[in-house]
Amino acid sequence: MKSGHRLGHVLGHLLGHRLGWRFGWLWGAYGTSALGTWLAFGAFPLIAIQVLHAGPAEVAALSSVGAAVGAAVAVPLGPWVEFRRKRTVLITMDLVRFAALLTIPTAFALGVLTFLQLLLVSVVVAAADITFRAASGAYLKTLLPAEDLLVANARFESTAWTTTIVGPPLGGAAIGLLGPVATVVADAVSYLLSALGIRAMGGHEPLPERRKAARMRAGDLLDGWRYILADATLRPLFFNTALFNGLVMAAQPLLAVLMLGRLGFAPWQYGLAFAVPSIGGLLGSRLARPLVTCFGQHQVLVVAGTLRAIWPVGLVFLGPGTGGLVLVMGVELGLIFCCGVFNPVHATYRLERTATGRAARTLSAWAVTAKATTALLTAVWGVLGSLLGPRTAIGLAGVLLLATPLLLPSGTVARDRTAAA
Repeated sequence: MKSGHRLGHVLGHLLGHRLGWRFGWLWGAYGTSALGTWLAFGAFPLIAIQVLHAGPAEVAALSSVGAAVGAAVAVPLGPWVEFRRKRTVLITMDLVRFAALLTIPTAFALGVLTFLQLLLVSVVVAAADITFRAASGAYLKTLLPAEDLLVANARFESTAWTTTIVGPPLGGAAIGLLGPVATVVADAVSYLLSALGIRAMGGHEPLPERRKAARMRAGDLLDGWRYILADATLRPLFFNTALFNGLVMAAQPLLAVLMLGRLGFAPWQYGLAFAVPSIGGLLGSRLARPLVTCFGQHQVLVVAGTLRAIWPVGLVFLGPGTGGLVLVMGVELGLIFCCGVFNPVHATYRLERTATGRAARTLSAWAVTAKATTALLTAVWGVLGSLLGPRTAIGLAGVLLLATPLLLPSGTVARDRTAAA
């Protein structure tokens, strides 16, 4: 009877929950820009290779250096965002990305496109991405009541996985027909549409109170990290997510080398191996809120965070042919389903435990660390892949991932923190 009652809760929550028309505009803007991003997925490396005839080192720098420098550029923007109207910041970051991306097709049409321009644009877009994420989290915290945050984050998560499924195939077709520059145009336009959607939300947002000191001090740049590290529940979650995401992303280039090189998979098979399992993200994000209602936020966070860490090590057994393709799809399906549950619960957990006046700085510090960690680990695993071979390096990442659940917040600390709140 008890399990049946819980199932009833799950099915009831899956039927929907209204969050208002202003959130609808924000959600639509997010979906539009996310689709544009996935349409242009891989466009920069293709432009570098096909148009500018760049070598492997330059292409690797475009991915890793662009993200790392963009994260560094975003560091002073966190404190700056904290004392600005967040909706204005969101619109500004969308317009910055629109303008930066639009310089690429313009330069291409004029015959003056260079690799340096690609690198600079990737830095600007990475910094604007981090700033946008920090501002959007802080804005969401003021837009909706606390009890609706998980529903909102779950919808963002499901939209992210939907665009992951739809975007790359459409983008690949567009690149084949029109070339990679065309998808960059589509990505740029998606940010313009996102800015227009956020502007259409309307409503009055009060200007946050500034500190007595008018100028930002150097110590303010580290305020987000200080806040995270001083909090007994945010601190372990911070290290867990940075290490987990970094290790998962670091193994992806090696997996591509292994599948497309030594094991002889066709590019369409490689794409299929990651597109189809994204359905698990849709299902997981839809189940996040009802699972929290039934079992509690902390329990879902720990269980999903633990289960997502056990899947990647299975990739070490990857072989050729249909069996290997099924193995990759099975591992990715399990991983993505657990991430689909974990991510919105984690995002809500983090927002609830961050003071409203600190949200932008905290989320900015979190995103900067995630970007920098991913860039660093990707570079390290590139070296390990060269020295040990891609399969061994993938296995090493999988083994290290098994230890990441040890960094999740303990139940005692979480309960004490909730009781204090």
